[in-house]
Amino acid sequence: MGTERFDVLREQVRGQVIEDDDPEYEAARHVFNGMVDRRPAAILRVSQVADVMAAVRFAHGLGIDVALRGGGHSAPGFGTVDGGLVLDFSARRGVRVDPAARTARVEAGATWADFNHATHAFGLASTGGIIGTTGVAGLTLGGGIGYLARKHGLSCDNVISADVVLADGTFVTASETANADLFWALRGGSGNFGAVTSFEFRLHPVDTVHVGLVFYDAALGADIGASYREWLADEPEEMGAFLGFHQGPQVPFLPEEWHGRPVAVVAGMWTGDVDAGPAHWQPLLDAGPVLGSMFAPLPYPALNVMFDGLSGIPGLQGYWKADFLRTLSDDALRVAVEHSPGIPTVHSANHFYPIDGAVQRVAPDATAFPYRDVRFAPVIAGQWPDPSENSQNIPWVRDYWSALHEYSEPGGYINFQDTDDQSRIEANYAGNYARLSAVKATYDPDNFFHVNQNIKPAAAAAADAVAAPTEGAPTF
Repeated sequence: MGTERFDVLREQVRGQVIEDDDPEYEAARHVFNGMVDRRPAAILRVSQVADVMAAVRFAHGLGIDVALRGGGHSAPGFGTVDGGLVLDFSARRGVRVDPAARTARVEAGATWADFNHATHAFGLASTGGIIGTTGVAGLTLGGGIGYLARKHGLSCDNVISADVVLADGTFVTASETANADLFWALRGGSGNFGAVTSFEFRLHPVDTVHVGLVFYDAALGADIGASYREWLADEPEEMGAFLGFHQGPQVPFLPEEWHGRPVAVVAGMWTGDVDAGPAHWQPLLDAGPVLGSMFAPLPYPALNVMFDGLSGIPGLQGYWKADFLRTLSDDALRVAVEHSPGIPTVHSANHFYPIDGAVQRVAPDATAFPYRDVRFAPVIAGQWPDPSENSQNIPWVRDYWSALHEYSEPGGYINFQDTDDQSRIEANYAGNYARLSAVKATYDPDNFFHVNQNIKPAAAAAADAVAAPTEGAPTF
């Protein structure tokens, strides 16, 4: 592409343009997933919205690919692209809270740790992710599952408006009253429709919460999982807790002999009256032999970063799979127990996230996120530090998912899917896919924003259906 061409972009933006001869290039090109090793022609560290508008027009004019990077946590590495231009929003992390209106305006580079730090000062929060270093933008655009989902819905359910730069470089605001079709598509349709530069979120009173972690032998996971399923169904929506299968972490409340061995865990928080917290957790202590546990009243942001040292580490090799479960069936639990001995490292996890309560009170066609009648979103997140172990660990993730998928819905949670899941895109959106494809044709008819789990414009999708190409999975 050549430096001279990017000098044109430099004249049009305030942010730094980094090319491969720049000393900062090597660090700037990497994303969280160490398995992703791509070399963009340039990275623009976005300084302001005007930079995004200029960069989109520049890239569109040259016909080069654009990747959008917020937190950079995308499992398939969609925050970078070979030979194209990366719009890196990591310098745009501002969060402006209006405590009277209970809203927050959040820039596209903010992480959930940034968001929670800002809102907690006012005793407020909104549904965010499980890891603090995860980007607000990526998680929200794909739906947004978190501890507060049962009580307050998905992250995307709490979006009031979004500022967006479209594929032609123009700027619009999307809300219920402006560009309503785009607003509908952004809430679950991922990064397919434009570059979101900021969100406005609805906030809720959340301050000190009663946190709980309870560990069991993974071999007992079927019985523990059944108890968890029944317990959660009886719990008020103020309880947000997931079931997981891990290698035992090195924490002081888990005996050393269980460090590195397969364990089942229930982790989460009670957001009601803190003094009532212990009584709500007690049934889990009675569910079976407990290896170790921790309960404490903590600020909500403390829980959001609690697992960053395990899963929020940049550079780990990563390969993920996901589904939706109508219920946490005995068969699904059996599959989890059978595959728990193969969990690759302490950084890996299989979680079953509950998405009932407030999530189900939103109609399937009210946002792009359609799976409003299922109760759990499982993820198999394979992560490990050594690339030489890819050949043995990737098959474990695939085999586990293949066995679990027999008891799952056709689609899965898009934020937990990997590069070779593009063939599932229509199933992920179920009855909403045709409308999403039509909105894509309106706002991005040339599929400029395609470095993502791609929704093709209606005309292109129809042509592909006629051609019926076979899409193969990448070889690792």
